[in-house]
Formats: sequence, C-alpha cells, structure tokens
Amino acid sequence: MPNAIEQAAQSSLYIGLMSGTSLDGVDGVLVDFSQGTRVLQHASCGFDAALRAELLALNTTGGQDELHRAALAANALVRHYAQVVQQLLTAAGVQARQIAAIGAHGQTVRHRPQMFDGTGYTLQLNSPALLAELTRITVVADLRSRDVAAGGQGAPLVPAFHQSVFGKPGETALVLNIGGIANLSVLGADGSVLGFDTGTGNALMDGWCLRHTGKSYDESGRWAASGKVLPDLLAAMLGDPYLAQEPPKSTGRDLFHADWLQRHLQQHPAQAAAVDVQATLTEFTAASCAHAVQRFGRGGTELLVCGGGALNTYLMQRLAALLPGVKVSSTAEHGLPPLEVEAAAFAWLARQCLLGLPGNLASVTGASGPRILGAIHPA
Repeated sequence: MPNAIEQAAQSSLYIGLMSGTSLDGVDGVLVDFSQGTRVLQHASCGFDAALRAELLALNTTGGQDELHRAALAANALVRHYAQVVQQLLTAAGVQARQIAAIGAHGQTVRHRPQMFDGTGYTLQLNSPALLAELTRITVVADLRSRDVAAGGQGAPLVPAFHQSVFGKPGETALVLNIGGIANLSVLGADGSVLGFDTGTGNALMDGWCLRHTGKSYDESGRWAASGKVLPDLLAAMLGDPYLAQEPPKSTGRDLFHADWLQRHLQQHPAQAAAVDVQATLTEFTAASCAHAVQRFGRGGTELLVCGGGALNTYLMQRLAALLPGVKVSSTAEHGLPPLEVEAAAFAWLARQCLLGLPGNLASVTGASGPRILGAIHPA
C-alpha cells in the first residue's frame, strides 16, 4: 500500500504560503497543477504590529532570550499560516484531505550562505509540525538549507518556477520579483536560466515610510513621487559592493537594513527632508533593478514584475524610464497576479519535493548540482 506521502502526491492540489522580507503578512494560494499552473484561490493575512516588530527584531543579532522568543514567534507565524490555509479551503470548497501538501517557506531571520570558513547557513522561523497538526495536511518546509549545504546560496529559488510558468522557447523572458528584496530571473531563449538577488526591494522604502508617516508602505509610491531624489545619497548607495558582485549571489536584511541606511545618511550631513529620502530609496530600488536588467538581460524586451513592488505605480514608472526599449509590465498581464507568484512558487517547490524532483537550479544558486529541496512533515 502507498504511504501517506505517496497518497498525497497523487493529488494535483497544493497550497503555497509566503511571508517575505517585507514583513507585512502572509500570502497563500491554492494551486491546481493538473494542467499547467492554475491558481484557484488567493488569501492573505496581515501581521499585527507586535508580531511584525518581533520578527524584525529577531532579524538582528543580539537581544535577550532570543531562542525562546524565536520559538514563540514561529508558533505565532504558523497560526497565521493555518488561518490562511483555512481561508483558502473554505473559499474554494475543498477539504484538507484533497490537498497533496503545503509548501511553507517560513520567515527568514538570518541569511548568510557564504561564511568565510565555508559554514554558511540560512535560517527561517517556522513550526511545520504545528502547521501539519493544525491543518491535517502534509507540510514541506526548510526549502533552502539543502541548497546551501550543496554550496549554493539557497536563494533565489523562484527562477525555476518562473521558467516553468513564464519561459518561452526561442525567446528571452525577464521576471523581476520585488518583495522586501528584489530578484531577477533571466530565462534564456536557449533554455538557460540565470537568477540572483539584485538588492533591496521594498524593505528600506517600507521601513522609512513607517517611521515617518505611520503607514506600513507608500501606497502607489505617491509619497516618493512628491519628493526629489538626492543625487549624492543615491550615488553612495549604488556604490555598495554587493551590487557589483557577480552572480550567483543573494542578500537580505542582513545587509540592507535600517542601520545601513542610517550610515549613509550620516555621511551626508546636510539636512534631508524625509520625503526626499523616500524618493531616493525608491530610485535606488529602481536603479539597482534596472542596472541588473541592463547587465544580464541578454536582449530581453519585456520585464514581467511581480511582488508588492508591482503595485507601486511610481516605482514601475521609474523602472520603465530607466529601461528604454524594454516593456515593463505586471505578471497579471500574463495570467498570474503579482501577489500570487511567490506563494505559487512554494506550492510548486512542495510538489517537486513530493515527486522526488529537484527544486533548485545550480546555474542560479551556485550549488554543486540539482537537489531535492525540503523536509516533509506528514499530515
């Protein structure tokens, strides 16, 4: 008789859950893989201010009783996950037993895949056993560490999914995910795939906006659009060594955090209006993404944008202005709304795991070869 995992893998229905670097909450999708990739339902759940603050605090080194706090935060996060799962099942009229698995990424609090002594690691807060218990659905978690163990960056993992959904034989396709961190996938006309983190996405913009307006993000980029870019500050930020590194590479809040921004501001002592810093941060995200496209885009003529950044009208306008000759559009125009793409990718990664198929691309992460990613927690 087939075991529980083999039985689960016979279903084409998967759930993907994503809580990213932006720390705004959880996005979840119910996906049917029976004929391509079809999102049946999308649901989301925001983080309250206390959980968001705790996750952000745990992303920095030090702090009292970190292990205890991390365990409690992981449990709180998983209860949000379970809430989103229930929303998806209820809205779709689907029973838990019909779902093959949940792909649950967890919340990244450290990402240091390349340490000087070769002992890199990546750490996501999660409690997949609790999630399996709460939902009675098989959970696939810990999706990055095997790639890191094989010498890879553990990120980005979404280019393999982008290739399966947006790849076009004989054409170069470009996909830019702008979450808290931005990453670019270059899907070559010859079937090759290149992908890497370009730098900060929404993280610095959102943090500055919250600090000065009390709002968790700059809706449509209207606040940034009302300011002016500070050229010296922008040039200094664009001079960060990470941006000049060759791929494979990945980054996170370990590098692009509030103290990083504060150091740059202190080196430019002239009083800067908060709105002008926001305009400069938006330009920094747009410029770092555009530079990556220009350097590695291999003749692509259309850039498909997903993640929360795709909803920032001003940011999209700046990308278009910095990339003449490249059509900048939302992935919604290609059948997958921008807030569903990354969650769908983790549903796809869960499916790859259950089917015993690789989830990484060595050409993207730098791992020594393809690996099956994830740890399975049966229902």
